[in-house]
Amino acid sequence: MSFFKTIRVNYVTKPLFYFLKAKGLLPSISETEKVALRAGDVWMEGDLFSGKPDFKKIFFEYKYPKLSEEEQHFLDNEVETVCSMTSDWEVFKKRDLPEEVWKYLKEKHFFGMIIPKKYGGLGFSAYGHSCVVEKLATCSQVLAITVMVPNSLGPAELLLHYGLQEQRAYYLPRLADGRDIPCFALTEPEAGSDAASISAYGELFKDKEGHYKIKLQFEKRYITLGSIATVIGLAFVLKDPQNYLNKGENLGITCALVNAAIDGIDQSRRHDPLNVPFVNAPLSGKDVVITIDDIIGGSNGIGKGWEMLMESLAVGRGISLPSTSSGGSKLASYVAATYSVVRYQFGLEIGKFEGIAEVIGRLSAQTYLLDSAKTFTLGAIDNGAKPAVANAIMKYQSTEKFRKNILDAMDIQGGAAIIRGPKNLLAHVYFGAPIAITVEGANIMTRTLIQFGQGMIRCHPYAFKEIQALQNGDITSFDKYLFLHVEHIFRNGFYACALGISRGHLHRSTFQDASSRYEQKLAWASAKFAFISDIALGLMGSGLKKRESISGRFGDILSQMYMMSATLKRFKEDGSIKDDEVLLRVAMEDGFYKIDEAFVGIYENLSTGFLGFIFKLAGFCSRLNPFSSGIKDVDLHIIARQMSNKKSFRDRVCSNIYHGVRVTELFHAAEAMQNAKEAFVKEKKYTNSSLNEDEKARIRHARKLQEGIVAVDSFTNEEYFK
Repeated sequence: MSFFKTIRVNYVTKPLFYFLKAKGLLPSISETEKVALRAGDVWMEGDLFSGKPDFKKIFFEYKYPKLSEEEQHFLDNEVETVCSMTSDWEVFKKRDLPEEVWKYLKEKHFFGMIIPKKYGGLGFSAYGHSCVVEKLATCSQVLAITVMVPNSLGPAELLLHYGLQEQRAYYLPRLADGRDIPCFALTEPEAGSDAASISAYGELFKDKEGHYKIKLQFEKRYITLGSIATVIGLAFVLKDPQNYLNKGENLGITCALVNAAIDGIDQSRRHDPLNVPFVNAPLSGKDVVITIDDIIGGSNGIGKGWEMLMESLAVGRGISLPSTSSGGSKLASYVAATYSVVRYQFGLEIGKFEGIAEVIGRLSAQTYLLDSAKTFTLGAIDNGAKPAVANAIMKYQSTEKFRKNILDAMDIQGGAAIIRGPKNLLAHVYFGAPIAITVEGANIMTRTLIQFGQGMIRCHPYAFKEIQALQNGDITSFDKYLFLHVEHIFRNGFYACALGISRGHLHRSTFQDASSRYEQKLAWASAKFAFISDIALGLMGSGLKKRESISGRFGDILSQMYMMSATLKRFKEDGSIKDDEVLLRVAMEDGFYKIDEAFVGIYENLSTGFLGFIFKLAGFCSRLNPFSSGIKDVDLHIIARQMSNKKSFRDRVCSNIYHGVRVTELFHAAEAMQNAKEAFVKEKKYTNSSLNEDEKARIRHARKLQEGIVAVDSFTNEEYFK
């Protein structure tokens, strides 16, 4: 050790080390938190935390996913077929999918998309799996959820990663062809987002023959497919009161596969989640006896349940819910755009009104951004990454954007969106929006605790290493990472100031096109984010975990930067299409506006007293030098016009949706209204007698189709009360 380093360690690092340890000023990390933090990988989120994201890597090294021929064939055939077999209105009336649909899903191995072919599954990529769920969601949310759940967190996923070979050989073929229907029982009355607090338990005992058995007691709720499942994936705390295994009394959270036919299991009840009739139920078990062989991974899986859950959730959050959300958003955008051409008010198609055009523009740009981020994340998963923080961002942002998007589309349809019946494409999608908000951790918790709370520790280049060194009493490592961290702060502070003064122009963009200015601003935002988040960590230390409003705002900035980076990637992958520049502009300006708001909120609330005054002054300066120049009305109007008039543009924004009867009627009606537009103008300006026969025929045809679209469902009293 050099003389100067010896002086530094003895007179700076050691006193600081013992002071921090005594006062608990750095966040402490429990064992369960360590497992959660180790789950998944650090992917490009680490770049954003570094303050200097590598855009060349984003544009050139990160592979963009594409469907295989087999996956595309499945979408074009099996998925189209099952959608054509499913009437969402009838599903809601009868409270279940038709029997022939259940049979078809099993026969065509929809429940085995993630299961490898050697076990009888389809062996689809994450992107292929996502595209199937997305398209199903544009036909029926119930259909999509029913297929989604067995292919996300559940027995198949856990078996593939942690199961014994004999467990895989038995269960996976049965799950792939639908002989077994799976569910996963995790959530409890007192353990929702806080999954580590589960109270379900099993006690190890010896039966009369001297074999080890486990007696389970559990009370679970919100379990999708719970009342019809034949095999239950169960999370519980395993206890060994007699210490048979010589590992202590509490063996930790454990996951097992439980045959639903075993005595003591009650599957007799159902939940009713906002009247959406997918199978969701409470599950209870009293004195349910299983063996150690039923534990996923056998005896090696004892106490490994928390690790299994965190690893699986770290990946699953980026696939299932973003897929249903993008599907719902694409359907909403398509319906809003085509309906705005067909519906007339005050003698004009409603899409001509600026208020309507503004909403269509915003809705379409948000759908473009959401689809971009979903695809980008799936590319990472398919290339072997497990981007835990990015997946948490996707879960939160996709479900929140979906909720807003469906409201926007319903606003445009007005009364036609709230009258239920076979003609209504949006009402049932609307019912399902709040359900997605609650799944895999409530969104409030995801925003305030996971996106930045875990992201700061997990993705920061030095924070986790410093905390580990502090907890391990390792002064040498602490000294190393502490001064690297200090250097990191000063470097980012200088870089953030330089980029702020130049408004990002000091960053050299990868391309000199429509994306270049946004890349510069993202580089500036990342540097500022990295610097201010380190300042917040230094000021609040362990208290940062409790300052959830501050943490949530940092999470908002991180998530916006992530989704905007994905949108730049998508724009380049699509070939920098000229027409799509307007989508890029609106999506990026909206994201930067939200980043500006979040930074101001942080400055206003970060501290009090003199420091609080300094931060408020910084907030004032931030308002004077914002990232966003604002969304231009004209851009929203251009998007609305393109969505209404240009099929190729609309098809890019609303790709991979199911064109059922009502969607097809909307398309033909919009097309007919466009074809008759000049004739309508002529009729209005002059008289009907001035029209030729072709013009009259086009008007008659358009009005007939228009009547069919504007019409809403009604029922006789007898039908209604049934």
